[in-house]
Amino acid sequence: MSRVLGEVVGRTGEEVQVERGPLGPVQFWRGQSRYVVGELLDSWVETAPWWLRGGDAAGGASAELVAPREVWRVEAVRAGRSRMSFAGVFDLTWDASANRWWLVRVHD
Repeated sequence: MSRVLGEVVGRTGEEVQVERGPLGPVQFWRGQSRYVVGELLDSWVETAPWWLRGGDAAGGASAELVAPREVWRVEAVRAGRSRMSFAGVFDLTWDASANRWWLVRVHD
């Protein structure tokens, strides 16, 4: 089971600060908490649904709305906690058009 984080100004997710290594995120900050990535589980690129592609289909959808985004599914633990008891799985996305990282899903 997973939960999608709420929408903020038309965008799903919660903005986070991420330190990225050569293979993907190595740690991220959610509020005052720092999470250390233990394992990169998967990564992929999402593109906009077909009905949002092109200016005509969505009544002039902005490039930001339809731009592809990179997604990483990581297993991470809150810094200072035992990996065995507090590890979680998180989906982080990189929005290149806005130069921002988003936490979009937390898996139970």
